Amino acid sequence: MKFGYTIIYVQNVSTALAFFEKAFGLQTRFILESNYGELCTGETTLSFASHDLGAKNLPEGYISVESSPKPLGMEIALVTEDVDAAHQQAISAGATEISTPVQKPWGQRVSYVRSPEGILIELCTPVG
Repeated sequence: MKFGYTIIYVQNVSTALAFFEKAFGLQTRFILESNYGELCTGETTLSFASHDLGAKNLPEGYISVESSPKPLGMEIALVTEDVDAAHQQAISAGATEISTPVQKPWGQRVSYVRSPEGILIELCTPVG
């Protein structure tokens, strides 16, 4: 068993992919019509699917990231050597600042932003 995908249901897959490209330089690897798309992120795939597809996959419903006034209790962590620059680039691309970059006691530098779709994103240096 290995972790393969994180799929986030969003209003507009193309817009979500474009934000992650502009904010973090992640390239689109695959897009299927307007219902599903993947980013090049390494071994584990970060994907976006439309709410239409989400309704088919989860007919009992779910809480969309856009509808929550506060970030959902989960995050995507993106590792970078320069958290401060990544944080500013994300805000310039349309993210909302949740927490400015801070140095953690264990040595990691960490900040939080929220994408225009509502996704909580941690920007952090490598651990260790």
